Amino acid sequence: MSVEKILSTIKDEGIEYVDVRFTDPRGKLQHVTIISDLVDEDFLEEGFMFDGSSIAGWKSIDQSDMKLMPDTESAYVDPFYAEKTLCVHCNVVEPDTGESYSRDPRGTAEKAEAYLKSTGIGDTAYFGPEAEFFLFDDVRYSVTPHKVGFQIDADGAAWNTDAEFESGNLAHRAGHKGGYFPVNPIDDGQDIRSEMLSTMKAMGMTVDKHHHEVASCQHELGLIFGTLTAQADNLQKYKYVIHNVAHAYGKSATFMPKPMKGDNGSGMHVNMSIWKDGKPLFAGDKYADLSQEALWFIGGILKHAKALNALTNPATNSYKRLIPGFEAPVLRAYSARNRSGCVRIPWTESPKAKRVEARFPDPSANPYLCFAALLMAGIDGIKNKIDPGPASDKDLYDLPPEELAEIPTVCGSLREALESLAEDHDFLLAGDVFTKDQLEGYMALKWEEVYAYEHTPHPVEYQYYYSC
Repeated sequence: MSVEKILSTIKDEGIEYVDVRFTDPRGKLQHVTIISDLVDEDFLEEGFMFDGSSIAGWKSIDQSDMKLMPDTESAYVDPFYAEKTLCVHCNVVEPDTGESYSRDPRGTAEKAEAYLKSTGIGDTAYFGPEAEFFLFDDVRYSVTPHKVGFQIDADGAAWNTDAEFESGNLAHRAGHKGGYFPVNPIDDGQDIRSEMLSTMKAMGMTVDKHHHEVASCQHELGLIFGTLTAQADNLQKYKYVIHNVAHAYGKSATFMPKPMKGDNGSGMHVNMSIWKDGKPLFAGDKYADLSQEALWFIGGILKHAKALNALTNPATNSYKRLIPGFEAPVLRAYSARNRSGCVRIPWTESPKAKRVEARFPDPSANPYLCFAALLMAGIDGIKNKIDPGPASDKDLYDLPPEELAEIPTVCGSLREALESLAEDHDFLLAGDVFTKDQLEGYMALKWEEVYAYEHTPHPVEYQYYYSC
């Protein structure tokens, strides 16, 4: 919407409030709600002041004044509030200069798009994330000096085959690793997923499908690809809708990569392509009908994969999913014939649909930082003509140990990922897309999580060591 369109929408549709929304460094959507009487042309063009010191990883109390600048193109009506509310995603800027705040994730995404254009490589980057999630009916956890643990439950979970319910146990459930894709009544999430997808469509998002995923209680909805920043906005709305529709059904949604042991974790495969002058840059006559630029792009992703992990897999929990020897994409290899490497080339007949799929990211990632970092790694690959090596068309899960040992892997922990980012981040600084200050602030936040995780006794340690 233009400024004029927003103002007319407020008037014509009886909008009572305007919600200005922004994303913090960890990737959580934040908001401030303004009564619509105060929203005029000056408000939309000059922005809204707020206290940045209250956001973890941002400014100190003596430099707390910051400004939210609404992106009027991102406006949509919230489907969950009782009072009619128009939502607008914002960039964070310095109030004295109007320049983008270096630690603002959305600003970083916009700078990545601008940098792509400045290189002459392409003018548009398209992203298509596939974020998986879990739905539970009961979630409890405790992290105190005397009690550390969690408990999850869902009526349709695989482990409830012998549970006693007041209305009886109807028994139709997908087993562990058996959720892809039986129909109802085994799939008990059809209606809730349909409502989620319909809500997204009503908000103006371009969607296509939904289905139960492999793990018990695991699901996925389909987002049609879009440009980098706009698609990061959409992923924030995707999470927002899923959390709130689930809540309305009396359920709890989580995007934790690995909320339970013994079953598949949640990934977020990210499909990427670059276009120039209305033509797909990644279509060509090389391997899997890719262009040379696409292969170099893959080379950049594989080279920087361990540094990327800090931004694409930013939770200590991420590495409960990225475990060698299982079905997780931990091997730094690419292929068009299997899904076992870090990068896959999806099959398509149309050159316009030719794309590269990074399979190692997960939905705990801040989408603005994740997408921007992946693009910067790919651009670095193209600029420096990084050879990805030959494709790995064998079943990587079934390789002999000596062959498997020759294929490098992604990181095995958030600690390793942060150490890798500290050593390999120059590709992110190109064009001032990311800044050293931003990366240092981000890593400081993540080191807090690492220290908390490493300093907390685990129930498994009681199992093995209590009686030693």
